[in-house]
Amino acid sequence: MPRNVAKPAATVWTAAPEEQLSYLRGCTQVQARRFLRAYDWSGDPRRVIGWGMAQKFMDLGTALTVFLNGEPHRFNYMPKREIPEELAGTALMLDSICLRLNSGFYLVWPDQDVEDRSRIMRWLETQAEDRQEGRQGRYILDERIVATLLENELRLDRAAETAVYHESRSLLRDLFSPVLELGVSRRMLRFHPPQEDPNDDLTNLRF
Repeated sequence: MPRNVAKPAATVWTAAPEEQLSYLRGCTQVQARRFLRAYDWSGDPRRVIGWGMAQKFMDLGTALTVFLNGEPHRFNYMPKREIPEELAGTALMLDSICLRLNSGFYLVWPDQDVEDRSRIMRWLETQAEDRQEGRQGRYILDERIVATLLENELRLDRAAETAVYHESRSLLRDLFSPVLELGVSRRMLRFHPPQEDPNDDLTNLRF
């Protein structure tokens, strides 16, 4: 049964951050991702964006869109001491998202397309130009991680994969996220021999 939300979607954009957060907490996962992709960064985003971007249901494509919506280019070459006080919260939020992106916290999910391919590619191209010129920005995305989205490397094929995937439980994310440092490629799991003991079956794990 769908959860009730605190405010109608039409009025939530002008609400206080506390009310926006209450609305976000009441959203389904799909609604929450859509809300965060459209969120206005003009104020201090840490309360609302900070909660949303820490959730396990956040996928890599949405995370990159939210990151770019924060206009990180504004701070990319600006010394920290020169960031205006009123924008400090935005810069810190971008720092947090960038760290999570590069840690592998956000994964590619089935049926999640790349909505901002052109913007992502422009960022990576600028990053490559900086590298050639010996310049380094504040926000450097790990190209190997971003490639899993752009090149569709980790998209799960529901018909071919033997592992069980269910979005609401996020089982694959909990088991195989690089953040947990298990060092197991979920593509390689297809070649894992059958377990004789049913208690050893990873799909029987419960959280």
